[in-house]
Amino acid sequence: MSKAQNDVVITGIGIVTCQGVGKDAHVALLTADKAPPTVVETEKFKPYPVHPLPEIDWSQQIPKRGDQRQMENWQRIGVFTAGLALDDAGFKDDLEACGTMDMIVAAGGGERDTNVDTLIVNEGLKRNDRELLLNEKLTTELRPTLFLAQLSNLLAGNISIVHKVTGSSRTFMGEEASGVSAVETAFHRIKSGESSHALVGAAFSAERLDMILLIESINAHAIGDWHPLWSRKPEDGGGMIMGSMSAFLVLESRAHAEGRGARIYATIDSVEGDRGRRDEGKFEARLERMLASAKQAAGEVSIVFSGTTAIHDLAQREKAVLEAQLPGSAIRAYSGISGHGLESQFTLGIAFAALAVANQAKVPPFDAAHEKPMAAGTRNAVVTTVGHVRGEGIAVLSAEA
Repeated sequence: MSKAQNDVVITGIGIVTCQGVGKDAHVALLTADKAPPTVVETEKFKPYPVHPLPEIDWSQQIPKRGDQRQMENWQRIGVFTAGLALDDAGFKDDLEACGTMDMIVAAGGGERDTNVDTLIVNEGLKRNDRELLLNEKLTTELRPTLFLAQLSNLLAGNISIVHKVTGSSRTFMGEEASGVSAVETAFHRIKSGESSHALVGAAFSAERLDMILLIESINAHAIGDWHPLWSRKPEDGGGMIMGSMSAFLVLESRAHAEGRGARIYATIDSVEGDRGRRDEGKFEARLERMLASAKQAAGEVSIVFSGTTAIHDLAQREKAVLEAQLPGSAIRAYSGISGHGLESQFTLGIAFAALAVANQAKVPPFDAAHEKPMAAGTRNAVVTTVGHVRGEGIAVLSAEA
C-alpha cells in the first residue's frame, strides 16, 4: 500500500494488563512459543474469576502522592498508562507537543456505591413498583458528592494535570462502543488534517463488586475455574471474565511522525464502528460489511485479534463470520489472556496488533483447541470488538515496510 503524508500511524503504546506493565511484557507474550500462563484471581470474588491488576509502582508515571491519592483506581490505571504511551512516543517532556495534542478518552462512570446498590436490589425483591423504588432510593441514599467524584471526564482531566496534555479533549461514554468511537474520531481527525497527533485510550478496573453485579445481572459472567475463551461452556456461567487493564495509543499523521524522526509501529488503514439489532442475521450482515472493507484495505490478513466478550452465543457467531470472511487468517481471542475491559477493549486489541505487526510476531494460540498456529509472522492485522450488549468495531493495521 502506498504511503501518504496523512496516513494515521501508531508511534506510542502504553499497556497494562494482568500479564504485566508496559509493552515489553506484552511483546514477550506475543512472540512466545506458547500462550502465557493464566493470571486469574478465583478466590476474592468467588465464584466469579477476575484477571487482576499487576503490581505497579505508580510513582513512575504519577510522581506526586497527592495526585495518586485523589484518583479512583480506574483513573490511576489510566493516567499511569497514558504516561507510558507518551514516554514511548518520545513526547513525555515535550511541553509544546503535549500542549497541542488531542486527547480522546473512553471512560465509564466510575465506581458505584455498593451499599446503595445492595439496598436497592434487596428492596426490589419485596416490591413490584420498582421504578418508584429506584427514584426513592436515588434521592435519599446517594451522597451528593458521589457523582462529583465519579465524573467520566476526570480521567482526561487527570491526564491533563499530570502529563500536561492540554490540547482539545473529548471523553466518550458507552462501554465497548465508546472505545471504538474514541479511536475512530482520532483517526478521522488526523486523516482529514484537523489534527496532527493525538493520545487515545481507556482504562478499566475489574476488581469491583459493582462491575461483577453489572455483568452477572444479565447472566453473562463466567463462574468457577478459568477456561480458555473459546472452550467456555454454558454450565460454567455466561462466559465473560473481566480484567483490570488500560491501553493508550499515540497516533500521528505520517508527516508529523516522520518530521520528528519517530519510530512507527504500524499504520492504521481503516477504523469503523457500527451498532444495531443483532437478531435475524443483522449482526452477521453488519460484521460482513465491515470486514469487506477490511479485506479491501489489507488484502490477505495475517491475524485477527478478536475482542469477543466470550458470551457464548455472540462469540460463536463472531467466530463463524471471521472464519468465513477471512479463511486464511489466524484468530486470537485476546480476552482469554487479559480479561475483558469494556471501554479499554478496542484500544487494547489495537495495541496488541501494533506490537505484533512491528515485531512480525508469530502469535501463539491463546486457546490451542480452537485457534490454529501461524505459519508466518504478522504483516497486517484486523482488530474486532463486539460489545456485550451492543456496538461493534473493526480496525485494520499494516506494517511499515
